[in-house]
Amino acid sequence: MKYIAAALALLNAHNGATAFVASRRSASTVSSTHLAMADYETSVRDRMNIDIDAGSPLATIATTPLAGSRGMAPSIAEIWDSSLPIVVQGGSLRTWSFSNPTLDAVQVLLKSEGRPIDADIELWQGPDNTPHKMRVYIEDGALRTFNTVIGTPRGTNTVAVRNIGQLEFPLDAVVRPDVTDGLAISIASGATRSEIIQGGAVRTFPFNPSVASVGIILKTDGRPLNARIELLQGPNNNKQVVELYTEDGLDRPFFAIVETPGSGNVVRIVNSAPLEFPLYASVDAYTISNYGWPRL
Repeated sequence: MKYIAAALALLNAHNGATAFVASRRSASTVSSTHLAMADYETSVRDRMNIDIDAGSPLATIATTPLAGSRGMAPSIAEIWDSSLPIVVQGGSLRTWSFSNPTLDAVQVLLKSEGRPIDADIELWQGPDNTPHKMRVYIEDGALRTFNTVIGTPRGTNTVAVRNIGQLEFPLDAVVRPDVTDGLAISIASGATRSEIIQGGAVRTFPFNPSVASVGIILKTDGRPLNARIELLQGPNNNKQVVELYTEDGLDRPFFAIVETPGSGNVVRIVNSAPLEFPLYASVDAYTISNYGWPRL
């Protein structure tokens, strides 16, 4: 994942920091998804440089164009077109296992035919160990799909998607390695600002109607990450809600693309952890549309 390492290194370019880039390994083992791996770095932590002393861990990136960044990465629509979605019926559970220990991130995409989505997403690593989990609610799974990248450093991992909605609310899921497509690098390439959100604090980020989607990055300095991400459109009108937990916000930062069709969109982030557990948030426009509708 040399492109991801290069893009995330730019996040601290203005701070003069050096990225912690792991040596590349040959992925000789094919994961249980039967997708062959190319050479790539070994950890999401290796791709994310946090330099607390130099300032914010998500500094403004350099303006030099980067090959493999958002301009060359496939769009969300292209990922759906090139993938084979799995239908997860209401009340059922589907799992995707990755036996390649050098795979360091996977893409998770959810959508429906326009019905609500209510799902649990978990990362399993070993028996009774769930280092990363999310609860996702979306009012309209066709208008606003769910798109995230989960860090899977060290060892074999299994991603579990449980549809906790009723039988009448199936969803389509795509879970695949984040290797050549580079959703993480694409999101990081658009990060232009960041701020600290202390435990118990709330931050809101309004966007004008021309913003079709928003890129979100949440991480910590190695402490647990507990947060609630909401997309609001009007007073107390939640269009999308994600309740997030990860045991190490440096090894497993949160990347997501939130689609924001229409006007009056506000992203609200709540740090639901105690005061001793701050998080670092970057929320920026990801794609722009003259009509305010998704054109990914």
